Amino acid sequence: MMLNEKYEKLKEYLLSLESVAVAFSSGVDSTFLLKAAHDVLGDKVIAVTAQSCSFPKRELKEAEVFCANEGIKHIVCKSEELEIDGFRHNPVNRCYLCKKEFFQKIQVIAKENNIKNIVEGSNTDDNGDYRPGLQAVAELGIKSPLRYTGLNKAEIRELSKKIGLKTYNKQSFACLSSRFVYGEEINEEKLSMVDKAEQLLLDMGFNQIRVRIHGKIARIEVCEKDFPKLIEKETREKIVPKFKKYGFTYISMDLQGYRTGSMTRTNA
Repeated sequence: MMLNEKYEKLKEYLLSLESVAVAFSSGVDSTFLLKAAHDVLGDKVIAVTAQSCSFPKRELKEAEVFCANEGIKHIVCKSEELEIDGFRHNPVNRCYLCKKEFFQKIQVIAKENNIKNIVEGSNTDDNGDYRPGLQAVAELGIKSPLRYTGLNKAEIRELSKKIGLKTYNKQSFACLSSRFVYGEEINEEKLSMVDKAEQLLLDMGFNQIRVRIHGKIARIEVCEKDFPKLIEKETREKIVPKFKKYGFTYISMDLQGYRTGSMTRTNA
């Protein structure tokens, strides 16, 4: 199926849902999905964003600005994962616990706003990875229009650019809790350490990054093309004292570079 045909199929599917609440993180996928839904359904669309210590303030701000600019009703829902029983212990089904709690809250919000369906932004690239959150999506009857239409991440970026979304080249993002090895306690202090460390790297001009946390050790992942910049003396002299101020004792560079799911493979 041609890309334009997939896009038309997506819009037709969204139209058939009549009204939707979009789980909106301001990432590439959910922004594209929200835009497409709003284009075909207008004020029968609402966006719901979770506010928690594992969701960076910059992402929440971007979500608020996008919805304000597009004229989309935006509801910020407090969804603190650390209050979920067992979540702090970082079990292998951590994402399932989080997604289930969040989507159940969206279900309440949708009912209060007379919205018939809830949609989320996973794409076909998510099918082959370990995604326990998709179990919650299936159990609760949440719709996944991008997967239904057969769209992958590259195609979503291409379509996003075509329809004028600034997020077409935005770095991929995942909840800050994904920076922890399974079994290591997740707490507010460590989440803040990771958030500050990643924000510093973004402010320094690095694009696709992760700061994985192992106790007090920071393991920095950047794209291979950014290796030379990361190891420059001037760069290291900025990073090391800041990271130590945030609470890290040792700061390391991952020689494999940025990759999704590295914590999953570590625990496999």
